[in-house]
Amino acid sequence: MTDELTAQLHAAMPFTAVLGATAVKVGPDEVVLRLDWDGTRCTAGGLLHGGALMALADSAGGWCAFLNLPEGARGTATISSATNFLRPVTAGHVAATARPLSVGRTVIVADTELRDAGGRLAARVTQTQAVLPG
Repeated sequence: MTDELTAQLHAAMPFTAVLGATAVKVGPDEVVLRLDWDGTRCTAGGLLHGGALMALADSAGGWCAFLNLPEGARGTATISSATNFLRPVTAGHVAATARPLSVGRTVIVADTELRDAGGRLAARVTQTQAVLPG
């Protein structure tokens, strides 16, 4: 099932294939994406690059928002994103779990937690997605 979800993710957002993200769970109440630690995704000292973490969170939040679109809407676009980095990811993987905070007719707000392989909170992202009319 996750291979099929990952194929859907990569088809909908081709950058996620370049990033190396995989889909773990997808539904309107929760989207979980995963990114394995790899030296090519790191900054100095073997830390998973903050941009990779932000891209993973944006992808998870965007898919979550898309699954909560009001009737007649055609998509979403990120208009605001706030990231708080709490600890580095230096091995294993990171999982991004996005949940809707507010679902409206014109904007959807998603909250995304990024946790390392040990389950420790590495970052938290709140993003606002504009609802694109149909």
